[in-house]
Amino acid sequence: MLMIRAIIRPEKVGVVLSELCDAGFPAVTKVDVMGRGKQRGVKVGEVFYDEIPKEMLMIVVKDEDKDDVIKIIMKNAKTGTNGAFGDGKIFVSPVEEAYTISSGENGL
Repeated sequence: MLMIRAIIRPEKVGVVLSELCDAGFPAVTKVDVMGRGKQRGVKVGEVFYDEIPKEMLMIVVKDEDKDDVIKIIMKNAKTGTNGAFGDGKIFVSPVEEAYTISSGENGL
């Protein structure tokens, strides 16, 4: 199992979640986050914003589903055809175990 964490623009969340669900990946945790990437924030006129609002989507998938989920997120979270600074980042890490609290079941 793998945990995919995608930090994306808030305005892209709806379409990303919809496309993930349509592709058979309905189980997602969404968290409001603040941060900045390599660009170190954004300057608009004389105002500098060093913490920018984003959304983090966390999805646990089978190893073989990783590429499909990443493609869906990348396609739908990108701004325009070429993308732009601030579109986000995707992190993938292993998940050793997962349990369903209500049933005690192990696995997805």
